[in-house]
Amino acid sequence: MPVKIRLARQGKKRYAHYAIVIADSRAPRDGRFIEKLGTYDPNTNPAKIDINFDRAVYWIQTGAQPTDTCRNLLSTKGVLLKDHLLRGVKKGALTLEQAETKFEAWKNEKEAKLNAQKTAADNNKKTAAAKRLEAETKVKESKLAEQAKKKAEAAEAAKAQAASEEQAAPADEPKAE
Repeated sequence: MPVKIRLARQGKKRYAHYAIVIADSRAPRDGRFIEKLGTYDPNTNPAKIDINFDRAVYWIQTGAQPTDTCRNLLSTKGVLLKDHLLRGVKKGALTLEQAETKFEAWKNEKEAKLNAQKTAADNNKKTAAAKRLEAETKVKESKLAEQAKKKAEAAEAAKAQAASEEQAAPADEPKAE
């Protein structure tokens, strides 16, 4: 029975999330599976991947073949690296302690990169928001200045009209005899 590690689609229409499952390769995509290893939600940024790490390593060592997408997900979480290091331990190329230190170093480096990406994304959002606010403030100030200019012109026009009416009014009055 050829066993695959693959995705089973779940979720609503146009908003899919997936279960990472161990299934017979002849079973339908969303049909019967042997074991559920975790979930994958591509709708978030960054994509959320939850995997039962130990069971995933077990199935990889047993011979389950991951699909291309699952291979990328497992690689992202370090399952394939752990399998590679454990194979080296079996062959005698390195000890279990050395394998664990290499894996922990990789894991720490991966976390540092992820945190750097998150902080960079947060900083980009903040600077973009500040730029939008600055642009809105400039537009608002220009509109207020334009309105003040129109009000000043209207006030001057009203004064000029009132002055012309005052000058015209005494001329129109009849002279008393």
